[in-house]
Amino acid sequence: MRLQRTLDNFGGHSGGGTPLPIPNREVKPARADGTRRATSRESRSPPNYLRKAAPGGLPSFRRSIAVVQLRDGDLLLRPFVPSDAPAVHLACQDEEIHRFIPRLPDPYGEVDARRYVAGCAQAWRRGERRPFAIVAAESDALLGAIDVRLGETGSIGYWVTPAARGRGVATRALRLLSRWALRQGVERLELTTHPDNLGSQRVAAKAGFVREGVLRSHMRFKEGRRDSVLFSLLPEDLTREDG
Repeated sequence: MRLQRTLDNFGGHSGGGTPLPIPNREVKPARADGTRRATSRESRSPPNYLRKAAPGGLPSFRRSIAVVQLRDGDLLLRPFVPSDAPAVHLACQDEEIHRFIPRLPDPYGEVDARRYVAGCAQAWRRGERRPFAIVAAESDALLGAIDVRLGETGSIGYWVTPAARGRGVATRALRLLSRWALRQGVERLELTTHPDNLGSQRVAAKAGFVREGVLRSHMRFKEGRRDSVLFSLLPEDLTREDG
């Protein structure tokens, strides 16, 4: 039972780059992973991320944007701040995080955590990704992280801390941010998981994602290249959900 709760909290990789919480040695963007059911409530109206497209073209999602916070009751998604680094460092001593997040530094040091947090701030400024800390709304205690890339096809990934597992944090955070991303104009949101991470696959399904299949030899882990399980969420999935 304890193992099952652990697996339920490691989820998708946000695709195409480094999943959270990997630092880049040049303080480039890092990445996210996590998930539960919730009614999305934003703390304020989000800005419009779509740059006006040229005639016949597609809108662009890449630009520096205002800070956004998303809330579901006692759960808050907010941008990382430098004071989060010690909690990130502590969380990344966990064996299960190392098992399911590819290319994570091992051992994971305080410098790695600081670089990761700095990379998250840089990602917001560049408009490349939207990395959020998952925190308790009242205490601001770090519960995990979740990261989304916006675009016509977006991607999302997450992780949660050992202390936050078994409480539905991962599913709530995934549900909250994925709905927000679709409201920004994302037409297809993708999530991939380690094939052995059955708990995370259940979390994706609980959040409304649809399993599509297996991507063969998709990502390199410590044990070598391995497959990934692919999930997606479309705007019409939410229409069916509401209906």
